[in-house]
Amino acid sequence: MPLLLRKARVFWPLLLVMLLSDCATKRWAETHLIENTPEPAVGEFLRWTLAYNQAGAMGVSFGSASRPFLILATLLALAALTRLYRAGAQRDAALAAATALVIGGALGNLIDRVRWTGGVVDFIDVGIGASRFWIFNIADAGVTLGAALLGWLLWRRNRITQSSEGGSQKIGNA
Repeated sequence: MPLLLRKARVFWPLLLVMLLSDCATKRWAETHLIENTPEPAVGEFLRWTLAYNQAGAMGVSFGSASRPFLILATLLALAALTRLYRAGAQRDAALAAATALVIGGALGNLIDRVRWTGGVVDFIDVGIGASRFWIFNIADAGVTLGAALLGWLLWRRNRITQSSEGGSQKIGNA
């Protein structure tokens, strides 16, 4: 029985921590920050700057269709990630962690998109001087870290599968 619950013991707590911390920090930002007014947190490197993003990641926009398109794309991604999580082995804590981060982050941003037309609440502002990264939130960080982990896990599994099938061929050799 303990092995049966292993991935769930990683998945659900991590998903809930991701989602709740995202929602709580967004509410904090909306309560304590003034829109588009940077407040230093760690010198100029890390600032809190409240912004509302009606576009997708890194400002990708689909015009007036952005909100419905991004809601639909998120729902499709959540369905695919749920299938991936369920298909994973019960012992696969790494897959559970990766999918929990992505799903938790996606749900956090989805809540913002569904609850109002103003866009997703962003507030983490990183950079040096005028060279700044896009303003983001906890959900964005979870999606990015989870997707990177998921990509690495799937790449590694593909490499292991190829070598166990006698696929010692080198990719890219002409």
